[in-house]
Amino acid sequence: MDPEKTLLLVDGSSYLYRAFHALPELKSPKGEPTGAIYGVLSMLRKLGADYKAEARACVFDAKGKTFRDAAYPEYKANRAPMPEDLAAQIEPLKDAVAALGWPVLAIEGVEADDVIATLAEQAKRAGWRSVISTGDKDLAQLVDERVTLVNTMSNEKLDGPGVREKFGVPPERIVDYLALTGDTVDNVPGVPKVGPKTAAKWLQQYGSLDEVMAHAGEIPGAVGENLRKTLDWLPKGRSLLTVKRDVELPVRLADLADGAEDPAQVTKIAERFGFRSWVRAPAEAPAAAAGKEAQGLARARGLQIGRHDLLGAVAGERVEDARLEPALAR
Repeated sequence: MDPEKTLLLVDGSSYLYRAFHALPELKSPKGEPTGAIYGVLSMLRKLGADYKAEARACVFDAKGKTFRDAAYPEYKANRAPMPEDLAAQIEPLKDAVAALGWPVLAIEGVEADDVIATLAEQAKRAGWRSVISTGDKDLAQLVDERVTLVNTMSNEKLDGPGVREKFGVPPERIVDYLALTGDTVDNVPGVPKVGPKTAAKWLQQYGSLDEVMAHAGEIPGAVGENLRKTLDWLPKGRSLLTVKRDVELPVRLADLADGAEDPAQVTKIAERFGFRSWVRAPAEAPAAAAGKEAQGLARARGLQIGRHDLLGAVAGERVEDARLEPALAR
């Protein structure tokens, strides 16, 4: 109902991994892995139905190194190689996402987060608002009066007060918070033995990372000693965790106008991957049709769950079947 124009951005790489781990191992009629494809497309269709947007994009990480790897060779060095069944789904997924009417972006040398941040900044300058769908806490640094985060897996929505309630600091201090706690996913160390509560406490007390560092001599105990030993590292850690908002992009906001599905291409993709209900029931709402397909796929694998439960696993609804909950927690 908001009269302002809206840019809807999806962290495609985050969706990709979440869908891959949330769904059972699905195969096309030709034996191709399809779980991540099915999950991402289901989430995108539901998201598109939930949010009216004048422009939108699904953003993926590009192949190869980024400027962060050049600055810190250990960046993300702890990550296991991508499973082959997941890697095989990336390019077919991008084609399928485009068929749904979503522009697909992947920019070499930067991460999806940087592209999302740059587009949100462009939207802000144009007077638009942005809704960013992701499960990545790093993007909480973008939240302000014109940027909101939504997590389709948990139905969580974060505005400024929501960020403060969840992390104990406002959005403009999220990078300082992450620099102190470290980011294990990206292999960026913080202050040893400093967790979320201590980081939030220090930032509430001193106001910023710079001020925490300036008062490091006042902080007692082992954590104070650890902070003092980490002072030389913290500015670099903060830099690695700060998203770029000025990436040179091959598109403008106007190029991301909300597009319609390509019915012929969607049908072709659905037939290739065995998403029969998407072809059989075109008049149904996307979520309902996808839910029926999920029920059939699950039943074929011996999972006795309701028609909406597996869709919920990828679209953020409550999941009743306990056997799926461990996968969602990954």
